[in-house]
Amino acid sequence: MSQVKIFDTTLRDGEQSPGCSMNLKEKLEVAKCLERLKVDIIEAGFAISSPGDFESVSKVAEVIKDCTVASLARANVQDIDCAWDAVKHAADPRIHLFIATSPVHMEYKLKMTPDEVLEATAAMVAHAHKYCSNIEFSAEDATRSDPEFLVKVVETAIANGATVINLPDTVGYTTPDEMRALIAQMIERVPNAHKAEFSVHCHNDLGMATANSLAGVMGGARQIECTINGLGERAGNASMEECVMAMRTRRDCFEGLETRIDTTQIYRASKTVYNIIGQTPPLNKPIVGRNAFLHEAGIHQHGVLCNKKTYEILTPEAVGIRTDNLVLGKHSGKHALESRLKQMGYELTPEELKSCFDEFKVLCDKKKDVTDDDLEAIVTHASTDSAETGGYELDWFAVHTTNFTTATATVSLKRGEEKFEQVSLGDGPIDAAFNAVDLITKPMQHTFELYRINSISKGKDTLGEVSVKLMAESRTFSGRGLSTDIIEASILAYVSAVNRLLSYTERRKREAEKQ
Repeated sequence: MSQVKIFDTTLRDGEQSPGCSMNLKEKLEVAKCLERLKVDIIEAGFAISSPGDFESVSKVAEVIKDCTVASLARANVQDIDCAWDAVKHAADPRIHLFIATSPVHMEYKLKMTPDEVLEATAAMVAHAHKYCSNIEFSAEDATRSDPEFLVKVVETAIANGATVINLPDTVGYTTPDEMRALIAQMIERVPNAHKAEFSVHCHNDLGMATANSLAGVMGGARQIECTINGLGERAGNASMEECVMAMRTRRDCFEGLETRIDTTQIYRASKTVYNIIGQTPPLNKPIVGRNAFLHEAGIHQHGVLCNKKTYEILTPEAVGIRTDNLVLGKHSGKHALESRLKQMGYELTPEELKSCFDEFKVLCDKKKDVTDDDLEAIVTHASTDSAETGGYELDWFAVHTTNFTTATATVSLKRGEEKFEQVSLGDGPIDAAFNAVDLITKPMQHTFELYRINSISKGKDTLGEVSVKLMAESRTFSGRGLSTDIIEASILAYVSAVNRLLSYTERRKREAEKQ
C-alpha cells in the first residue's frame, strides 16, 4: 500500500478566511482534533503575519506530538527565519515556503521576471534547508503557470533541498483532467522529481476542489492539502472529509492507496470547527451535513429499510456519527456521564468533567431527557468559557417586554471579583440586553454580521444555541451561547463575541505602545 498524506491547513488557509478567525485556545482545540484524526501535517499558521499568529504556531508546535507541524513563509529571509523560530520545537517541524510562478502573478504581484523568481527559489529553499530537511515548496498559481517554466522552478527547488513540491490550484481554475495531467507531467519531465513528494492544494471557486485533489492523486501526487469542512479563502479549499471518504469508499479507483486518517473522528472535528467559527454545516454538506444520511422520499426509505446499501454508500458510524442516541436524566451520576462521554470519544480531564457535569445537572433540571446531541453541545461549548480568558461573564439578567411597551433589560456581568450592572431599553428583550452589555463593556464601534438561533435536539425544551458575529476594523469576532432560555443563550453569545473584540482591542493597544 502507498500512503497519501493529509496536509491540513484549517489553522492557516481556513482560519484566514473572512469570519473564521480563532483565538489561541480555539486553535489548540482544533489542533488536538486534527491530531486525533491522525492527519500527517498540520499547517499551524503564517508565523510572520502577526505576533498572535507566531504565538499560536509556536504553541501548536510545542503541544502536538503525533503530526508534522508546518508554518507558511514567503520566499524571503525574514519569513523563513520567523517560520523556523515558530516551529523549531515541534516533534517534526516543516518550513513551507512559496513564490508565485504564473505570468500574471509574477508581473503584477511580485513585479519580478522569471529569472528573478528562479534565483529567489534557489536561494530561499537553500536558506530554509539550513534549518531543517523537511522543506515544502509551493509554486503559487501553478495551474496557470507556463509548464516549461514550472519544470525549471520545480527542478531548482528540489536541487536546493525541497522534499515536497506543492502545485496549487490557487484560484480554483483548473479541471480534474488538467490537474491529473499537470502532476503526471511534472513527475515525468522534472529530472530530479524522484527526490521529492508531489502535493496538490486546490481551491473551490468552480466547485471542483475535491475532484481536482483526487485527480492529482491519480496523477501521482501523494499529499493532499485540505481543510476541515472545506474552509478557506473565497469559496474555500478541498474538504478533508470529502477527499478522505472518497478514497476510502472508492478503493477500486484508488487501489493500493490509503490515508492514515481515523475517519471516526471526522464528525467531531467538523462540529468543533463549525462551533468555533459560529456556523452550522449546510443541510446538504457531504459527509457531515444534517441531511447526509437522511432519506425522505418514499422509494428511498423503502430501499434503505430493505438494505441500507441501496442508497447509502457509507455509514454514519464510519465518520463518527452516533445513531444510538441514548438519554441520561437527573438521576444519572458523574460516572454515568463520564462513561457516556468516553463512548462518544471524549476524554476529559477531572476539571473538564466537573465543569461538564455541573452544566449537565443544571440542564437536567430544565429538561427531562438529555441526549447525546445535548452532551456534545455541553462539551464543545465548555471550551470557550470566558472565565479562562479573563473576560466578562454573565452573572444574572432580567428582562421586561410586552407587545405594546419598550423592552427593558437589566444585566449584571462579572470580571474577576468585580461586578457591573446596567439597565437599558431596546427594540425587544435581546436588543435591550445587548445594549446593557455595551454600557458595561464599552466595546469599540462595531456592526452585527450574524445572529443565528439553532436548536440542538428535538422538543420544545431543547437547548438553544445562539451564534453572534460582530464586525470591527474589517475583522470578524464570533461568539456562541447555549441555554434552554434563548435570551440567556443570546446574552452569553454576545458577551463571548464582545470578549474577543475587547481582547483584540487590548492587543492592538499593546502592540502600538511597543512601536
